[in-house]
Amino acid sequence: MAGVGRRVKEALPLLPFLTVVAIFLIIPTVTVVVSSVYTDGVFSLERVAALFTGTALSALANSVLLSGATALLGAVLGAVMAWLIVSSPPTSMVRRAVLSLCSVLAQFGGVALAFAFLATVGLNGVLTLWVQQVFGWNLAGSGWLYSLSGLILVYTYFQIPLMVIVFVPALEGLRDQWREAAVSLGASTWAYWREVAIPLLTPAFLGSALLLFANAFAAYATAAALVSQGSPILPLLIRASLVSEVVLGQEGFAYALALEMIVVVAVVMLAYNLLVRRSARWLR
Repeated sequence: MAGVGRRVKEALPLLPFLTVVAIFLIIPTVTVVVSSVYTDGVFSLERVAALFTGTALSALANSVLLSGATALLGAVLGAVMAWLIVSSPPTSMVRRAVLSLCSVLAQFGGVALAFAFLATVGLNGVLTLWVQQVFGWNLAGSGWLYSLSGLILVYTYFQIPLMVIVFVPALEGLRDQWREAAVSLGASTWAYWREVAIPLLTPAFLGSALLLFANAFAAYATAAALVSQGSPILPLLIRASLVSEVVLGQEGFAYALALEMIVVVAVVMLAYNLLVRRSARWLR
């Protein structure tokens, strides 16, 4: 009994955390799963089957395209920026300032980011009006900022600093001894990166790209602020289904769409954890 009491006492500090996880993660997830396959208390796959209709498939394709494009752009540009940061001295003020700025910009999304782009390159944005007056060009064009291409640009803005944050530790894990050993064996700088550094960094790079994919796939507020009409991606289609903007009484369909998002994000994060675990064996 004393041992049980000690374990309970040691677990008490975790109670607030477990409570938050249960209320905001476990219970909503279970509710979505159950409501997706049960209609009025009866098991049914009708809502799941609706995921294979034209509207749902189009939203899924757009979400995958948006997430994939921004993950690729963010991963490549962020990796280059991370390499430039790591190349600077560890005590450099510029290095610390850039990393701090990336930490802030990675969280600068949602409505604030959308309005920042609207005020800059929107139909009446400051930069749009200035370029039109000086050069006669219309940056806003036919309203591309309010479409999928505009979302790709805006999402990439917060994907790049997120990539910097998660990829810098992998670059810092490359040991100087490995480079020295390669040079002592007659390898050039390019040979070192091709034969040693890039293979070691590939799992971390792919894992970071998957994290960016999941981040963009689940984002909502930025897209909701930019795209007010239509439902080009899954989060917006869920919103439309909940408020019956498409067909009256589609609340149940929203559960199925949410289940689809949960499955996709869960698979992506599982692959991310496997890749990070693989790279962690070397980058210690």
